[in-house]
Amino acid sequence: GNKADLNESDFIEYLGEDPETKVILLYLESITDGRRFISIGASVSRKKPIILLKGGTTEAGAKAALSHTGSMAGGITALKAALKKAGIIHVTTVSELFDMAIAFSTQPIPHGDRIGIVTNAGGGGVVTSDILTSKGLKLASLSKQTIDYLRNSLPPMASVYNPVDVLGDAQADRYRLAIEALLKDHNVDGLITILTPQVVTEPEETAKVIIELSKLYPSKPIVAVFIGGDKVEKASKMLIENNIPVYDMPEKGVIAIYGLSMYRELREYVLKTLEHVNIYDVDRRKVLSIIESVKNQNRKVLLESEAKEVVKCYGIPVAPTMLATSEDEAVEIAKNMGYPVVLKIASPDIIHKSDVGGVIMNVRSDNDVREAFRSIISNVRRFSPQSSIYGVVVQKMVPKGREVIIGSTKDPVFGHIVMFGLGGIYAELFKDVSFRLAPLSLYEAKEMVMETKAYNLLKGFRGEPTADIASVINILLRVSKLVTDVPDIVEMDINPLFVYEEGAGSMAIDVKMVIE
Repeated sequence: GNKADLNESDFIEYLGEDPETKVILLYLESITDGRRFISIGASVSRKKPIILLKGGTTEAGAKAALSHTGSMAGGITALKAALKKAGIIHVTTVSELFDMAIAFSTQPIPHGDRIGIVTNAGGGGVVTSDILTSKGLKLASLSKQTIDYLRNSLPPMASVYNPVDVLGDAQADRYRLAIEALLKDHNVDGLITILTPQVVTEPEETAKVIIELSKLYPSKPIVAVFIGGDKVEKASKMLIENNIPVYDMPEKGVIAIYGLSMYRELREYVLKTLEHVNIYDVDRRKVLSIIESVKNQNRKVLLESEAKEVVKCYGIPVAPTMLATSEDEAVEIAKNMGYPVVLKIASPDIIHKSDVGGVIMNVRSDNDVREAFRSIISNVRRFSPQSSIYGVVVQKMVPKGREVIIGSTKDPVFGHIVMFGLGGIYAELFKDVSFRLAPLSLYEAKEMVMETKAYNLLKGFRGEPTADIASVINILLRVSKLVTDVPDIVEMDINPLFVYEEGAGSMAIDVKMVIE
C-alpha cells in the first residue's frame, strides 16, 4: 500500500525469519530507507533469495548532473549498485519474477554456472545455448568419459557434445541415458531438458524419467522446457506435482536457472563485501572547514584549488595547484613551482573549463603566464559572460600517465555511489565505467577496476609496462571514505587521474566537487 506504518524493509525482515517462506518476491515503485533496505537485504539474502521487480526507473535525472560522474550515474545505476550490495536479484518483467520464483521454490542452488542441455530438437538446443551464454552462464564442457559414454549409447547421428541432441525420435529411455550422464558429470552444475512432441515422443514417460533422476541427483537443479501446448499438458502437470519447474519456452527455462546461479554468486559476493577497510590518515576537520567556507559564500561548486585541497586531506596525491587573482601573483606562483605550468579558469560556474577556452597548457615563461592569464579571462568573458571569475589556477605540469576517472555521486535514496572508468575527455563518450555503493570493501574496489576496459589499459597494452593498479584501488577506497565521512558532497570526480608505472603511484590532475 502506501507504507503508512510498515515499509518493504519490515516485510523483508519478517519473511526472512518465517520458516514457511522459501523465496521473497518484491514489486516496488519506491524504497523508503535505502540504507536500511540494503542492510536488511544483505542479512536476509544470505538465508533465502530475494527477487525484486522495480517500477518507475528512469535515467532523466542524469541530464541535470554537473560532473562527468553525475551524468553517467542515472537512477537505475544506484539501484543496481544497491541491489548487488544487498544480494537481491533484479528482474525487469513480471514473467521473470515468477519464472525464477518457481525454480527457487523447488530446486537446489547450483554449485557453479556450468549448464548442460539435453534436447530432442537441434534448433531448441542452439537457441537455448545462445540465451544461456548471453546471460553470462557457461555451456558445460562435458568430460571425455561422458562424451565416450554418449557416443557408445546414442544413435550415430546424435550430438554427444553439449547441447546433447538425442534426436527427434528419442523416447524416454534415450532421454534417461543422456540426462543421467550429464547429472553424473562433475563438469555440469545444472541441467535444462527440452522436449518438443514428435511422432514417437513420450512426454509423460519422459516426465517420469526426469522426476526419478531428480530424486537420484538432488544436489543439481533440473529445469524442464516442454514445448507443445496440449500435447505436453499432462506431462507438464506431472512435473509440477513433483516439484520440477517446467516452462513452455527456452528463454523462460534459462531465466529460471540463471536466477538460481545468480543467487549463488550474490550470496558469495555479499560475504566478500563485509570486510571493513580502515583508513586513518585523513583530516576531516579541515575538509569540513573548507566546505563551510564555500557554503558561507553561497556557493555549491568548489573551485579547483579547494576541491584538490579536500582530496589531498584524504591522502590522494594531487598535482601542485594554487589560485592566482592577478597576473603578478600567477607569475610568482609559476616561478616557485617551476616551469612548465598549466593555467585554468577559477569559476564555480564553469565545470568543463576547456569548453570555454579556460585552459592553457605548457606555459613556459613569465611572459607566457601573463599572456595566458589575460587570454583565459578574455575567453571566459566572451563565451560565458554570466560566470563569476575568482581568478586563474596555476598548476604544475606533471608527467603524463594513463588516464582514468574516479568519482562519486549521491543518490537521494541509497546515498553515495563510487565510480571508476576510462578517463580524460572521452569519459562520457565511451562510458567504460563501473559503480558500487559506498562504503567500499577492498574486494569491491578491486572488482570495480577489473570489470572495465580501463583495466586492460592499466595492465599494459601493446607492450606498455603495468601501471600502478594498487594505487588506483587505494584512491577508490579513499574517495569512498571521503564521501562517507562528508555527506555534504553530492558530486565529485577526479578526471583525469594519471596512473604511472607500477610502484610510482597516481596523481589527481583535475578535481571537480559539488556540495549540497
